[in-house]
Amino acid sequence: MASFLCVPALAHQAPAGWQYDPSCCAGVDCYQAPPSDVKETKYGYQLSTGELIPYSDHRIKRSHDGYFHECKPGGDIQSQHSFCLYVPDRGM
Repeated sequence: MASFLCVPALAHQAPAGWQYDPSCCAGVDCYQAPPSDVKETKYGYQLSTGELIPYSDHRIKRSHDGYFHECKPGGDIQSQHSFCLYVPDRGM
Protein backbone atom coordinates (compact mmCIF):
# COMPACT_ATOMS: atom_id res chain seq x y z
CA MET A 1 0.00 0.00 0.00
CA ALA A 2 2.77 2.45 0.89
CA SER A 3 4.36 2.00 -2.53
CA PHE A 4 1.31 3.61 -4.13
CA LEU A 5 1.81 6.71 -2.01
CA CYS A 6 5.47 7.15 -3.03
CA VAL A 7 5.10 7.55 -6.76
CA PRO A 8 7.58 10.13 -8.09
CA ALA A 9 6.21 13.12 -9.95
CA LEU A 10 6.58 12.62 -13.68
CA ALA A 11 6.73 15.29 -16.33
CA HIS A 12 4.58 15.01 -19.38
CA GLN A 13 5.23 15.60 -23.03
CA ALA A 14 4.80 18.71 -25.09
CA PRO A 15 2.56 18.31 -28.17
CA ALA A 16 5.70 17.86 -30.32
CA GLY A 17 6.77 14.87 -28.19
CA TRP A 18 9.66 16.23 -26.10
CA GLN A 19 9.54 16.02 -22.29
CA TYR A 20 9.00 18.97 -20.00
CA ASP A 21 11.55 19.05 -17.17
CA PRO A 22 10.22 17.36 -13.99
CA SER A 23 11.11 20.50 -12.00
CA CYS A 24 8.60 22.41 -14.14
CA CYS A 25 5.78 19.95 -14.49
CA ALA A 26 4.03 17.31 -12.44
CA GLY A 27 1.99 15.99 -15.36
CA VAL A 28 -0.58 18.77 -15.75
CA ASP A 29 1.24 22.07 -15.29
CA CYS A 30 2.70 22.81 -18.74
CA TYR A 31 1.03 23.77 -21.98
CA GLN A 32 1.89 25.36 -25.31
CA ALA A 33 1.14 29.05 -24.98
CA PRO A 34 -0.57 31.08 -27.69
CA PRO A 35 1.98 33.47 -29.27
CA SER A 36 0.05 36.46 -27.93
CA ASP A 37 0.57 35.29 -24.30
CA VAL A 38 4.30 36.09 -24.19
CA LYS A 39 5.95 39.38 -25.10
CA GLU A 40 9.66 40.09 -25.08
CA THR A 41 10.35 43.36 -23.29
CA LYS A 42 13.45 45.27 -22.26
CA TYR A 43 13.31 43.59 -18.83
CA GLY A 44 12.23 40.05 -19.64
CA TYR A 45 9.28 38.00 -20.80
CA GLN A 46 5.92 39.60 -20.00
CA LEU A 47 3.11 37.06 -19.73
CA SER A 48 -0.53 37.85 -20.42
CA THR A 49 -1.27 37.59 -16.67
CA GLY A 50 1.13 40.47 -15.99
CA GLU A 51 3.90 38.28 -14.62
CA LEU A 52 7.38 39.38 -15.69
CA ILE A 53 10.11 36.75 -15.90
CA PRO A 54 13.55 38.38 -16.23
CA TYR A 55 15.84 37.04 -18.96
CA SER A 56 18.31 35.85 -16.32
CA ASP A 57 15.68 33.87 -14.37
CA HIS A 58 16.47 30.18 -13.77
CA ARG A 59 12.87 29.29 -14.72
CA ILE A 60 13.54 30.05 -18.37
CA LYS A 61 14.17 26.87 -20.36
CA ARG A 62 14.85 26.17 -24.01
CA SER A 63 11.82 25.12 -26.04
CA HIS A 64 12.47 22.21 -28.39
CA ASP A 65 9.81 23.02 -30.95
CA GLY A 66 9.86 26.74 -31.71
CA TYR A 67 6.90 27.63 -29.45
CA PHE A 68 6.53 29.18 -26.01
CA HIS A 69 5.33 26.82 -23.27
CA GLU A 70 4.15 27.98 -19.86
CA CYS A 71 4.18 25.85 -16.71
CA LYS A 72 1.81 27.04 -14.00
CA PRO A 73 0.23 25.31 -10.99
CA GLY A 74 -2.33 22.85 -12.31
CA GLY A 75 -1.99 24.36 -15.78
CA ASP A 76 -4.06 27.34 -14.62
CA ILE A 77 -3.57 29.92 -17.37
CA GLN A 78 -4.71 32.72 -15.01
CA SER A 79 -2.11 31.94 -12.33
CA GLN A 80 0.25 34.81 -11.50
CA HIS A 81 3.12 32.37 -10.80
CA SER A 82 4.99 30.28 -13.35
CA PHE A 83 7.16 27.29 -12.53
CA CYS A 84 8.94 27.58 -15.90
CA LEU A 85 8.75 29.30 -19.25
CA TYR A 86 10.03 27.44 -22.31
CA VAL A 87 11.34 29.88 -24.90
CA PRO A 88 12.10 29.13 -28.57
CA ASP A 89 15.50 29.85 -30.07
CA ARG A 90 15.72 33.20 -31.78
CA GLY A 91 18.42 32.32 -34.32
CA MET A 92 21.29 33.71 -32.25
